Amino acid sequence: MRTIIGWGVGATCATLIVTGLSAAPAPAQETKNDRGEVRQDSREIRGDRKEIAKDTQEVRGDRKDLDASRQKLREAYKSGDPAAIKAARENYQKSRGSLHGDVRDRRQAARDLQQDKQDRREDVRDLQQDARQARTRQSR
Repeated sequence: MRTIIGWGVGATCATLIVTGLSAAPAPAQETKNDRGEVRQDSREIRGDRKEIAKDTQEVRGDRKDLDASRQKLREAYKSGDPAAIKAARENYQKSRGSLHGDVRDRRQAARDLQQDKQDRREDVRDLQQDARQARTRQSR
């Protein structure tokens, strides 16, 4: 009985070792994956920068619209017309909401950019570490 258990445990260990080694990616494949991740992160960074630039333009436009609607509200108050005041207030509120939404979008795009930069730095570190490990393997 003890022999059967010993053989079973030995076969199980051998199977786990073989499957574990075959499941680990080859160093060249791992390097290729890391390079692909770095390229993907670079593309995401470029996209985030474009999105931030677009959001910045929208924020600037919204600020100009907000200033114009604020001026119309002042003029409406000076005129004393209740309908004009109401319309100017609604326009002002819409302008404020649009500005706040665009500012929020820009902040989120800036957070995304920072995260993508961090991911790229980590991928570059992994790539450099893999290169160092490959050199040490070759020197042995």
